[in-house]
Amino acid sequence: MKRQTTGVPGLDEQLGGGLIPGTLTVVVGATGIGKTQLGVHFAHAGITAEGHSGVFFDMGSRGDSQNHAHYAQRMKNWSLTPSPLLDHLDVEQIMDCQSTPGDYLHVFDYAGKRVTRQDMDWNQWHDWQAHLNSRLISAIGFLYGNFLQGSQRVVIDGVEPVGRPNDSIQLNLFEYIYHQVLRKDPAWVARDLLRQKYRENAERVAALNYDQTQIGCLLLYTAQDTMLDDMITRPLDEGDALANANTLIYMGKVKNEGQLQRALYIAKHRGSHCSDKIIPFSIDDTGIVLGATS
Repeated sequence: MKRQTTGVPGLDEQLGGGLIPGTLTVVVGATGIGKTQLGVHFAHAGITAEGHSGVFFDMGSRGDSQNHAHYAQRMKNWSLTPSPLLDHLDVEQIMDCQSTPGDYLHVFDYAGKRVTRQDMDWNQWHDWQAHLNSRLISAIGFLYGNFLQGSQRVVIDGVEPVGRPNDSIQLNLFEYIYHQVLRKDPAWVARDLLRQKYRENAERVAALNYDQTQIGCLLLYTAQDTMLDDMITRPLDEGDALANANTLIYMGKVKNEGQLQRALYIAKHRGSHCSDKIIPFSIDDTGIVLGATS
């Protein structure tokens, strides 16, 4: 079976050869543990593996940045190009595949806003829904345009911890993007993008294609816990994205001789062999280094 490399030296071997294309991988870990660095490894590896880098779909709504551009530059000497589609969607540019839609989209501009229904009154929830709807076309255009140009990797970042997954604005958007864009036939994605203009562009759409079954998705999910043992033993909630993932990787802290160290654990990897060990790692200027302690 063809695999997608994670881009992290040594991690593919722990995953029986790598990730399976066309599936969802969820990486769970506390803030600052190394999730975004793993996302950079995965997205950048697409340049060599498929001839096109992966893209970043950032759903963060906090005031602090996820630092994708900083990590990409430091780890890979890779300059991320922000998407120009957020403020103005040019369908012609997407359809002619002549201009890049960028490789990074920060879909929300509600910095510091709460993202769960239980934390909002009715008006705040309504405002979030309106903001979300206004961003859907830009989100679809960003992903569809990159898939047409050959990208086969999506890193979705910025998802904050919630008590009930069904109450999260971010997870609601993720479910839509995953099922209605990443896993949908390209012609139907084009229908959602073009809407009333679809009929006049139907012939152009028919000539444009990509294989959605080869698109790998890495969802970076911020945990409520810091310790790896607590993440492993936490029960999954109904509707939790973790329950539907093909591959589930936890990143957290473990105690070793009185010190806290970074480690990861592959909790699930359907259809393939994977390691059942707690794997220590460290982070340096090149990114994640397996087998080293920090």
